[in-house]
Amino acid sequence: MKNLGLVIESLHPLERQVLKHIKNNATANQIANLSGMKDVEVMRALQWLEEKNIIAMELKTAEIAEIDKNGESYLKEGFPEKRFLNVLVSSPLTLNQIKENANLNEDELKFSLGFLKNKKYIQMGKEVSITAEGKKFLNSKYGILGKLPKYISELNRDDLLLIEELKKRKNIIKIDSEKIYTVKLKEIAEQLLKSNLDVSLIDALTPNMIKSGSWKNKKFRRYNLNAPVGEAYGAKRHIVPQALNYARRIWLDMGFKEMTGPMIESSFWNFDALFTPQDHPGREMQDTFFIDETSKLPDGKIVSKVKKSHEKGWQYKWDEKTAKETVLRTHTTAISARTLSRLKPSDLPAKFFAIGKCFRNEALDWNHHFEFNQTEGIVIDPEANFKHLLGYLKIFANKMGFQKVRFRPAYFPYTEPSIEGDVYDTVRKKWVEFIAAGILRPEVVKPLLGTDIPVLAWGPGIDRMIASVYKLTDIRDLYRNDLKKLRTSEIWTR
Repeated sequence: MKNLGLVIESLHPLERQVLKHIKNNATANQIANLSGMKDVEVMRALQWLEEKNIIAMELKTAEIAEIDKNGESYLKEGFPEKRFLNVLVSSPLTLNQIKENANLNEDELKFSLGFLKNKKYIQMGKEVSITAEGKKFLNSKYGILGKLPKYISELNRDDLLLIEELKKRKNIIKIDSEKIYTVKLKEIAEQLLKSNLDVSLIDALTPNMIKSGSWKNKKFRRYNLNAPVGEAYGAKRHIVPQALNYARRIWLDMGFKEMTGPMIESSFWNFDALFTPQDHPGREMQDTFFIDETSKLPDGKIVSKVKKSHEKGWQYKWDEKTAKETVLRTHTTAISARTLSRLKPSDLPAKFFAIGKCFRNEALDWNHHFEFNQTEGIVIDPEANFKHLLGYLKIFANKMGFQKVRFRPAYFPYTEPSIEGDVYDTVRKKWVEFIAAGILRPEVVKPLLGTDIPVLAWGPGIDRMIASVYKLTDIRDLYRNDLKKLRTSEIWTR
């Protein structure tokens, strides 16, 4: 048997208050009504008493019938079928007259007409008249509505039949499940109920008590250091910015400098500067979000060189108006183009990276989103070659947690050679595309940089990699913000 005095000294004020109103087989709701405490306070106190092995709680689930919004309206104004019949007592009427006199909307009129015809409560002709059975029904009552809310188990047979009938109709009755906690007293609880629970104890030590010394020679409430506590979740960033910051750290550790640029971009930097022809399908509405405004072009010298590169390389008449169209950037490679145009010979060799959001007019599915994060990279170095490109990409993928990486030939208007890269997704057990890369063509480099030297370039779509690391089978789950998943997710420390 526990020491009763020690148990009393361990009781929280909420537990003491509950014990004053507790009895065997009482429910949590009954205790809350008797004590005037909030439901959450009663439940907390009962859980603590159960942990101290003073009481036991039994949980049952009960169905409760409650009146819904249409039911509340009908309780005041009358049911539509009753209002329909009521206006027919004096004389037969047309449907339009019934609708107006009974104040019925179209749905209520249709329901009432079908219901009353089926029950033979009305007789149809040029006008509608009430039958003898209809008059009897008019005098009956939907008395159950005035009794709600009620537990289903407390209803008699007639009320249950009426409930089943009303459930078939829209927003009259709703059935909810309610958890009922019943208290079972243990032997020590019976002793506590006979004891004096009004013991003077200090529950919390405040700064004022410490300063004044008023805590001296007083008893503190006893605490159970082994009591179970709720899970605590440390503060952390959302998984997406966590991953982006981790990727940023990888590039910085590899000696790259960060470059930035606008998300609302001109077609010149997004397409033209990258040697994408103005009639390329990728520039059409099905792939690109266009904004209804005109962008400014850079100084005439760069524009002139880009124009010349297009007209010589693609053999068509380059249009300045098309280059001024404004878009939500479709890739972060637009930032690379801007960066190359600002470099001087004394800046070389150089390595840059960018991390940013891009937008494409894609159909949403498990593997595609209309907005996504991309990490851009360029290396400008006379000594750079294709093997260096593959090396940078493989190192980045490995550091992001993917040991299996493969590359295959591809085509892009602004790189030659061009490749696409895949990482192996261990969740879906399949290869997932994550990167487009290559060496920028002279038609891109010479107009922007002024000379033709090797420029390695790449742009991994990082969202698919994040989804794989967190074992998400749908890329849309990255932004659904399930709090439980976010709280329990691992911090990005690969």
